[in-house]
Amino acid sequence: MDGSARLCEREQIARSRGTGDGPGVPERITASWRRSTEFGASLDEVMPSFCGAVDDESLFFRCGREVLEGLQETLADEPVSLMLTDADGIVLDRYCRERSLLSALDTVHLAPGFDYGERETGTTGLGLALVDRAPSLVRADQHFCTELWGYTCAAAPVSDPVTGELVGSVNLTTWSQRSDPLLLALAQSAASSAAALMLARHHGRSPRPVTQGRVFRVLLHPPEPAPAPPSRARASALDELEAALSAGRIVAVVGEDGVGRTALLTAALARTHPRGRVLAARPPNDRSAEAWLDLWTPELGKDATSIVVSEVDGLTPTVASKLAGMLRTIDPGRRPAFAFTARDPDAVPAALRPLVDGYVELPPLRHRREDITPLARTFAAARRGREVRFTDAARRSLDAFGWPGNVEQLRAVVEAAVSRSDVVDTEHLPPEVAGGAPRRALSRIEMVERDEILRALAEPGTTMGRAAHDLGISRATLYRRLDVYGIRNGF
Repeated sequence: MDGSARLCEREQIARSRGTGDGPGVPERITASWRRSTEFGASLDEVMPSFCGAVDDESLFFRCGREVLEGLQETLADEPVSLMLTDADGIVLDRYCRERSLLSALDTVHLAPGFDYGERETGTTGLGLALVDRAPSLVRADQHFCTELWGYTCAAAPVSDPVTGELVGSVNLTTWSQRSDPLLLALAQSAASSAAALMLARHHGRSPRPVTQGRVFRVLLHPPEPAPAPPSRARASALDELEAALSAGRIVAVVGEDGVGRTALLTAALARTHPRGRVLAARPPNDRSAEAWLDLWTPELGKDATSIVVSEVDGLTPTVASKLAGMLRTIDPGRRPAFAFTARDPDAVPAALRPLVDGYVELPPLRHRREDITPLARTFAAARRGREVRFTDAARRSLDAFGWPGNVEQLRAVVEAAVSRSDVVDTEHLPPEVAGGAPRRALSRIEMVERDEILRALAEPGTTMGRAAHDLGISRATLYRRLDVYGIRNGF
């Protein structure tokens, strides 16, 4: 069958099944069908190439994974698979708690390592999002290949916030009969959060290679003051950490990136070793590994120096093994206070795990909201050199936001706000943060929906009708939710 005949067959199938919400097929879909035909994609069977190992070291992968892990908590009971792909459509990571959906996705090879770009699999949500560089929803029989008609896919592209380069996409896939009108909005929100987190990670600047002179810091006090009073979760973690350090145990603080793990450690060390100093060592780049060890490990024998090795999940196995060997040679009675930070216990390199006596978890900022306003005031005062006032509306907006980038993102938002004013109001906050305060405490799913509405309203030139259409709800429903969530129209 030649290309014209195959495309004609595909269009006839679509008309017979009544694809889409209206009588016609969206132009973007038909254009993708034409490209899929030219690429020789199969109408009957998905046959993507398997590329093997994926790039799991990129900033996009780390930030995207963090965002999807948080979203999975919110959608724990929903039959939705959350995925990251690179700019070519290769699936990098996948999250799904429903076994039946996970098994079904395996049968169509929608799994890490497989190429789901448009050239390989024809029209899909993620393929269309990458080609058009625009959020895309592909329902059921809008897929080019009939084997994918049992699914609905929503995807949004992600670009590097500094370079503008397309780095990948966020894809949400569910059963076609369970299609949710907010599926695309969720994908867009996750993509926006990933980009915002990437920006927070390099603080709006182009990343520079790590040099030997910047792989560690010597701290005479915590790098950031603790919130006063701290939340119960942070206070509990601090007490647990102090007890372990006082007993001479090697401990690892675990938690999401940007949550303040090193700050917690240095605060604890300031109490348990008040007359000493803290050396915080960060993972080196590949070229600096040997020099990194030679540069700071002589400090291991000094009684007045406490050591924090941050982000040990970034150490290569070789460097981790050498570090473990050095620690074993030190007399435990003379060993300085020593601690690690990592995303979770499983992320600690295998060579270092036997040396860790215990783990202390610092919850993400969204789970300790009592810390948000005190931290914001602390960051503002540090930036301006004097106390800065936050209006009630600004405080409510800060407290209501989900903070996927944790403390690092809060710091970036506050520092940007106070650079413009000594009195911070909602007008000084980003649109996704400044949308107003809800009338009551929101559930996690309500917070996700609130963020989707804020994102839709923040689109340039949007109207209430357009926002309602993009969200898949009526204008009346949108106005009701604005009232419930405390969102001011026109913020």
